[in-house]
Amino acid sequence: MPEPSSSNPPELSAADVAACRRVLRQHSRSFHAASLMLPRTVRDPASVLYGFCRLADDAVDVHGGQAEAIARLQERLARAAAGRPLPQAADRALAAVLRAHAIPLELPVRLLEGLAWDAEGRRYETLDDLLHYAARVAGTVGAMMCLLMDVRSHRALARACDLGVAMQLSNIARDVGEDARMGRLYLPLQWLHVAGIDADAWLAAPRHSPALAGVVERLLRQADLLYARADAGIAMLPVACRPGIRAARRLYAEIGQQVRRAGCDAVGGRAVVPPLRKAVLLAGAAWPGAGRGRRAAAGPLPPLAATRGLVEAAARPVPRRRGPVDTVLDLFERLERRDRFGSAG
Repeated sequence: MPEPSSSNPPELSAADVAACRRVLRQHSRSFHAASLMLPRTVRDPASVLYGFCRLADDAVDVHGGQAEAIARLQERLARAAAGRPLPQAADRALAAVLRAHAIPLELPVRLLEGLAWDAEGRRYETLDDLLHYAARVAGTVGAMMCLLMDVRSHRALARACDLGVAMQLSNIARDVGEDARMGRLYLPLQWLHVAGIDADAWLAAPRHSPALAGVVERLLRQADLLYARADAGIAMLPVACRPGIRAARRLYAEIGQQVRRAGCDAVGGRAVVPPLRKAVLLAGAAWPGAGRGRRAAAGPLPPLAATRGLVEAAARPVPRRRGPVDTVLDLFERLERRDRFGSAG
């Protein structure tokens, strides 16, 4: 896949952003609510990234032709990165955001790789295998959100990836039954085996059981650990961005709490955060003292093995764009070098 070219993609237009916001509002009420607490300079490109993710996810979820859908998405991403997007709102907006925020192409490429795993119906033997999947479909989003805020430190990026992965684990715990009805299973197979659950037999007839509840609870505990790790990273973000990210963290963690309140039955129904509870969480995230009393994980923790490559890619120094001043300086340097060599002769 080509690196971005020097051609200029269209500027991020209000109409294209509005189209992406409509997609966000329709498909993710939690993220939409949290995004309203971000400054517009971050909220607009974040909506664009969500629009791209939603577009990609919907394309893969269409029954039949998933491999072709992935190939088309890869081509659209390559065109957007090269500054030659298709004449569609999501593509034009993505091209503008990738260039304006110097987002390494490796990040959205990894996201599409995770969606390709979905199309393959891949299952995950261990927790580590599952984390590598979550890193692709959600850790990448955490890293890209950091770049939208112009934050490129290794520590902040590592914590942003932790948050993305934690959110994905919350979603997986909530959607066990819904995924099973689509023929998908994300729970680690080793955990199911230890719990006495035959994965193939269960997928053929998904049902709740105390054993399955134990596996779901185990996954939620892993998410809780990552949310705790992510807390330290919120303090590394620009002050104006912290309430929105803190809100997203609280809303998604609350999904796990709702699953717990249902006895970890993620088959009989889909956990939803009630509107009143959501309003309380949003208000708490907006409070100036929010997060000060929360104990973050001690010491600068390294990134997860699954997200290390994402952190390295996102933290890579951005080449400074060359302008007219650079051209003039190059000219003077060449003239000076020519005069020096000429006098030496």
